[in-house]
Amino acid sequence: MKRVSVFLSILLLAGAMTAFSGCGNAGRPSEDTETKLRVVTTIFPLYDWARELIGGREDEIELICLLENGADYHSFQPSAAHIARIAEADVFIFTGGGSEAWAEEAVKNRRNPSQKAVRLFTVLEDRLLLEEHVEGMEEEHEEDNDVEYDEHLFLSLVNAKRAVSAIAGALREADPAHKADFEANEAAYLEKLSALDQAYRETVQNARRDTILFGDRFPFRYLCEDYGLRYYAAFQGCSADAEASFQTVAFLSEKVKELSLPSVLTLEKSDHKLAETIISASGLKGVEIITMDSMQAVTPKERSEGASYLRSMEKNLEALGKALN
Repeated sequence: MKRVSVFLSILLLAGAMTAFSGCGNAGRPSEDTETKLRVVTTIFPLYDWARELIGGREDEIELICLLENGADYHSFQPSAAHIARIAEADVFIFTGGGSEAWAEEAVKNRRNPSQKAVRLFTVLEDRLLLEEHVEGMEEEHEEDNDVEYDEHLFLSLVNAKRAVSAIAGALREADPAHKADFEANEAAYLEKLSALDQAYRETVQNARRDTILFGDRFPFRYLCEDYGLRYYAAFQGCSADAEASFQTVAFLSEKVKELSLPSVLTLEKSDHKLAETIISASGLKGVEIITMDSMQAVTPKERSEGASYLRSMEKNLEALGKALN
């Protein structure tokens, strides 16, 4: 699994501090945002949760998503300007997994002494699951092969509800004058998350099958645990591998045939080549390729076009319903 070393993190932090002390406004907010509450998030789901809680106060609160150009969550390397943003944030929201070791270092070296940091790995400590190698999955080939916690906590609606409440609490502490607004927005959003969670439970309960198969990486372990689903996949969710071996393709294609699966699932932005190979090798006709959204590389353009956590999870429910029936 790709990780940013502690040494690199220290270098980045040193660069960030240099940016503050000797490079004018590099990494600083513009003057018109100096009085705004500054909220910084690492990835899109966390950004969108905060956006929902902020409500219509975008003019009063500066909300930043650091992975803003569709960068892959697992390979993102922050710039000095990113570290500087974190250093002065009033509220910083991050997952805290291995791919965000740099964020852990940034929090330790923050310049804002009153900063509220929300770390999902702490908020959801009792919900953490180790990365899992299921039968037929491609073996990891990296030098660092230690088992680590699965970082995709945000793809569970159960986790989302607890995380949203933690974020709302941090916002209330940072901006107590608007406590009532945050509470009202939290209650409204939690209601939507709960309704969607119930829709997932009903879909799974009424489905013909309880197994899905991914011709791709698999970041949905938390979702499967929530609803008692079984799965097969080509790679773990955080895998850096891009090529599946003959053995993996053969195993997955045999599972498609053995279980008479109606579909092979892939992630957003997949080229579908592996899924197509698995389907072809199965010899079955009419097997569909269905996409699920892991929300790990959402662009500003997609955000401007209405991308949201709820919308993606609704689409995932629709995809799941097709795959299980």
